[in-house]
Amino acid sequence: MAFEGLTEKISNAFKRLRGKGKLTEADVKEAMREVRLALLEADVNYKVAKDLVARITERAVGEEVMESLTPAQMVIKIVNEELTDLMGGSGARLKSPAHPPAVVMLCGLQGAGKTTHAAKLASLLKSQGHRPLLVAGDIYRPAAIGQLQTMGERAGAPVFERGTQDPVETAREAVRHARDYGNDYVLIDTAGRLQIDEVLMDELARMKEAVQPTDILLVVDAMTGQEAVNVAKSFNDLLEITGVILTKLDGDTRGGAALSVKAVTGKPILFAGTGEKLGDLEIFHPDRMAGRILGMGDVLTLIEDAQAKLDEKAAMKAAEKMLRNKLDFNDMLEQFEQVRKMGPIKGILSKLPGVGNKLDDVDIDDRIMDRTVAIIRSMTPYERSHPDALNASRKRRIAAGCGQKVEDVNRLLNQLRQTQKLMKQFSGKGGRRRMPDLSNLPF
Repeated sequence: MAFEGLTEKISNAFKRLRGKGKLTEADVKEAMREVRLALLEADVNYKVAKDLVARITERAVGEEVMESLTPAQMVIKIVNEELTDLMGGSGARLKSPAHPPAVVMLCGLQGAGKTTHAAKLASLLKSQGHRPLLVAGDIYRPAAIGQLQTMGERAGAPVFERGTQDPVETAREAVRHARDYGNDYVLIDTAGRLQIDEVLMDELARMKEAVQPTDILLVVDAMTGQEAVNVAKSFNDLLEITGVILTKLDGDTRGGAALSVKAVTGKPILFAGTGEKLGDLEIFHPDRMAGRILGMGDVLTLIEDAQAKLDEKAAMKAAEKMLRNKLDFNDMLEQFEQVRKMGPIKGILSKLPGVGNKLDDVDIDDRIMDRTVAIIRSMTPYERSHPDALNASRKRRIAAGCGQKVEDVNRLLNQLRQTQKLMKQFSGKGGRRRMPDLSNLPF
């Protein structure tokens, strides 16, 4: 996940401050030297890192420790505030004109993910009750129009295309079409190049003049690090972008682009791509991202993900069955499917306070859940509803059906029984007033 290395190094820098009654200039400078090195190793722009550390040092030197806070916590508080300001302060949003549609141009280099993130943005807007229209403005890349049509269908958003017609004229017609058919957002997927050139920029400039977009979003790959910032600056100088979509923030990126792009261009990051699925697009919250970098987690985003992706009725039904001690493999399968909607387990855990910076050397294999689901799916409907019916011959058949061992089937059955036992303890006489022993929980 992004920022893992930066989080670990910053946390180590603060360890030496613990136990001190007051911050001295020497204490702060020693910690800030390590923070500056951590930022540079994360590919943060040199000037941005230098200015950030200078501001933190100025605020922290000689400041009295607040009541109930240790010096380390004081520095973390200051760093958190400065990181939040560095990435834009309050989160920016797409503009909403008084007279729809809002026109959004997505631009960037070839391979940055414009087409994919146009569809992701359409999916996000639909989930908020909007009616987006996707526009195929890339007539140069082979199969670009077909890719957008396929992804638009998956996102439930119509795609406007005119083949190899001049993209500027296509964009102009798309805006008129949106007005006639009630689409409140027009998302234009523009062409990219392997590098910035005059042909590309001239076409984008003509399109901007023709449709007068409310937002121009630059799609940049976070994996390119400092180069992403250079690309953002170049596009901003020529087009005056209004915001950035940072992709692949779930990958092994050091995070320098996220920390530098706002300071260098003056334009905020609006969205962050966090995976390959259509739903893997997050609204970028600078304060929450600062919390992740400092190992504080991001519980608010985790809650929002759960509310958006989990079935509340199914969860309530499962909770009722657990309290009545009626849990079976059908419920377990449903819960596994719900958790898988939230994304990789490591990504979920990284949003919990105090956990993110401890996952660096932990190998969490999401295939374990897949194998468990395969075991349950190899059972008959009767076996899922009646776990006690699983005798030796049934277990052998289930193991053979999913390519697992009988021991794996037994292990899953024991997990279910221990969970049932735990729920019986919790829901029994006086159980609602006492917390059961969780030490043997199998999950």
